[in-house]
Amino acid sequence: MSKGIESIFKPYLQPKKAYEGGKGLPTDKGKKIYKLSSNENPIGQSPKAKLAIIKAIEKLDIYPDQTDIRLREALVKDFNNQLTEDQFICGNSGSELIDMILRAFIQEGDEVIYSNPCFLPYSVFSRWYGAQQVDVPLLEPDYRFDLDGICNAITDRTKIIFLTSPNNPTGSYIPKSILDAFFNSIPDNILVVYDEVYRHFADAEDYATALDYVKERRNIVGINSFSKTYGLAGQRIGYCYSTQKIAQYIRQIHKPFLLPITSIEAGIGALEDIAFIDKTVTTVLEGRNYLANAFQRLGIRFWPTQANFFLIDPPLPEFEFTDFLMEEGVMVRPVSQFGAPGKVRITIGDEEANKALVSALEKIKPRN
Repeated sequence: MSKGIESIFKPYLQPKKAYEGGKGLPTDKGKKIYKLSSNENPIGQSPKAKLAIIKAIEKLDIYPDQTDIRLREALVKDFNNQLTEDQFICGNSGSELIDMILRAFIQEGDEVIYSNPCFLPYSVFSRWYGAQQVDVPLLEPDYRFDLDGICNAITDRTKIIFLTSPNNPTGSYIPKSILDAFFNSIPDNILVVYDEVYRHFADAEDYATALDYVKERRNIVGINSFSKTYGLAGQRIGYCYSTQKIAQYIRQIHKPFLLPITSIEAGIGALEDIAFIDKTVTTVLEGRNYLANAFQRLGIRFWPTQANFFLIDPPLPEFEFTDFLMEEGVMVRPVSQFGAPGKVRITIGDEEANKALVSALEKIKPRN
């Protein structure tokens, strides 16, 4: 007797709540909405990237580059020749690269460690490959990574540890001295996936990217995106870098013609647009200071951030708060789904958007 197609479904792919990205802008054009919910670039997109896309449109009838070599060569230049082209892998967003890494390393029953609150795809994507998920929560009240707790959670089945600095949605980061000690404490058969997509906005003196650890031949992959600093969220471009051994291994499952020609050209153009990068970072850092002062003045609890967003404890219940702000023309994001119940994440906008946010906050009557 037939058992039905469900009999061959993987048990760990049974229906569960999936990752839901941030909502798009409402279609009602009668009112201006400031979208401060998805950590997008506050000033738009790189002009050089935009020009490169326009030129690439003339080539839409032919296949794009078979590999990502031209974009990787541009990344070598962007990293001041500290790495070689075979240490980079490009893909359709940072999320795509996280999926690719999990597919390359994880077998059913392997363990993956992550720390809530965090970017939800770490857990959702690892489930797709049958990983056992180990959550070592961030330490409250300041949302520090519990690196000692992570070390204690390691078993002989641990394959991947996710670290994010600055972390989404908390904005917290891992100081370099603490990261150094961590790498000296973990076994050499574990891969650290180090998500640094917000690195351009980190100005702490002891902030560290994955670069130094890659140069030391540590087992680490640095994940990056063109969605934030370069303003190319709609193009879905990401890249990662690692040691030659790890990068060459992952590249074995890199599909040919993976990146559209518009993405390749946009990425190359964006990397060259230093003026736009500098303006973006300046806008974010100035906005970060402005909003921090406003939150303090209004008595709104917030967490220090090294990213282009704030995590706050809203003065109203989270959904009441987000609905109120939407009525005032400001779109922000509740982050219970990220493991931070009751909290809200607010992207730093341009000067006009930030002032609109503060104006809306000033209208709220705090709960008793």
